[in-house]
Amino acid sequence: MHELPYKNTPVASQLEKIALALDMLESAETAVRSARHLLSELTGAKGIVQKQSLTQSLSDVNAPEMHGDLKIIEGVFDGERMIGKDNHQYAVPANYASKSKLVSGDLLKLTIHPDGSYKYKQIQKVESKNIMGTLTYDGGKYKVLANGKLYNVLLASVTYFKGEVGDKVSIIVPEHQETDWATVDVIIPQTDTDYGDEEILQEALQKDAE
Repeated sequence: MHELPYKNTPVASQLEKIALALDMLESAETAVRSARHLLSELTGAKGIVQKQSLTQSLSDVNAPEMHGDLKIIEGVFDGERMIGKDNHQYAVPANYASKSKLVSGDLLKLTIHPDGSYKYKQIQKVESKNIMGTLTYDGGKYKVLANGKLYNVLLASVTYFKGEVGDKVSIIVPEHQETDWATVDVIIPQTDTDYGDEEILQEALQKDAE
């Protein structure tokens, strides 16, 4: 427990309570982290871990506010929509999310004008990584199978790259949180057999950057 500079005084009594509260918070945070780690190891629990991680990210954004006639809402991207600080879900245009390569966990700011028009802005990127997978079609939706897991991807991204089932896909996923959604970075057509995957990937990324 935290050491007190002096004892047996009214001030010391208050400090003892504060120190006890701090220790309780530390213990609770440790227990929550352990519980999340345990859930991530259990089959079917990843969706729960993702929701908790995204909700935790909301502590880094501001509450909805008015700037004159403009309504400003900040939130976290869940791979398809934005979850606002007010816990409401806001539609994110698929073309914008695809072109901007938004990743689940990115923080966004939504500005709504009096006429109903709106604009999104990315205000913070989540730590992420690239992994390779294969484009599949499951349950009427395109998905990417990577590292033994199926990830949801935006249809707009697949159609932009003219992807087909069986194509190799470089996807972007959060580094430190579980998610059911991935961001398509580039699709490598399965007909490109004259070069290795690495050469094709680098060439595609260079063209995309241009």
